[in-house]
Amino acid sequence: MKMKRLGRSGLAVSELCLGTMTFGNTTSEPDSIDMINRFVERGGNFLDTANVYVNGRSEEIVGKAIKDKRSEIVLATKVRMKTAEHVNGAGVSRKHIMDGVDDSLRRLNTDYIDLYQVHVWDHATPIEETMRALDDLVASGKVRYIGCSNFLAWQLMKALAVSELNRYVKFISIQPQYSLVSREMDREMLSLCLEENVGIIPWAPIGGGFLTGRYGKEPPTSGRLTAVAGESSWALRATDKNFAILDAVREIADQLDKSPSQVALNWLLRRNGITAPIFGASTLEQFEDNMGAAGWRMPDEQWLRLDEVSRLPSEYPHRFLEKFRRPGLSEPDQSMI
Repeated sequence: MKMKRLGRSGLAVSELCLGTMTFGNTTSEPDSIDMINRFVERGGNFLDTANVYVNGRSEEIVGKAIKDKRSEIVLATKVRMKTAEHVNGAGVSRKHIMDGVDDSLRRLNTDYIDLYQVHVWDHATPIEETMRALDDLVASGKVRYIGCSNFLAWQLMKALAVSELNRYVKFISIQPQYSLVSREMDREMLSLCLEENVGIIPWAPIGGGFLTGRYGKEPPTSGRLTAVAGESSWALRATDKNFAILDAVREIADQLDKSPSQVALNWLLRRNGITAPIFGASTLEQFEDNMGAAGWRMPDEQWLRLDEVSRLPSEYPHRFLEKFRRPGLSEPDQSMI
């Protein structure tokens, strides 16, 4: 498996990241530990969890699995969501961050976290307070690097500016939703990350299961897509455009003798700016299928077809700004690497 630098840092991570949200829930503890061991054996070193996954159970299982190989693992977790009923039991205030990191370290059975991420922006807490607290965690050695997740472009840029102004450590990565059926970050976030050298580690890279090819046009009766609300709900996924994308994925999968999941993930591996898609699995069979996304390169013709069918429509201000490109000057092609 290829290794990539994570954003502006010197930290090397595998091109696939193993997500652990199902660990202790739909994935048993033995299977969870088996997945981590198989992932590491095949060259993977990047694991992502969060303090709220299965009420902390995911972190506990990850801690058990990596106990004897901690130094070779890049371990990422998150803070922000509600973990206690009292008024300070959520957010990214200094208090909740400091409480949260100690709880995560205990569950993970480690004395440091490689990548500590703000799960969601907190409108109630000044970003200056959050960044100072994170800077102190890095200075203390409890955290090595910091990142964020689910931010808007202006929120990420403001956080970077606050760190620059105050000489705090900066976010080196962002974890957004991104896939062939969810390319909203192309509007602003992708170009910002390329400009500021922020690594992108997408969640839901196969659309919450939509791009596995297991579903037709009838609503499923099980799985994440059955949710009434949420980013992976059937109501959001079941659009004419997304079904056209799925048809293209299935056709290319047949042409390349790959699974639809492998095709969807491999498209992301070639997308400029993407560091490591985060894939999850409820079963060992799903894990093995997703691991098959690495180690091969999709031909340009098929890659471009998927890029075209999934591309966002030209919108303001982008279509307006295109009129003002300077004649005779070209910009680097940021569509592929």
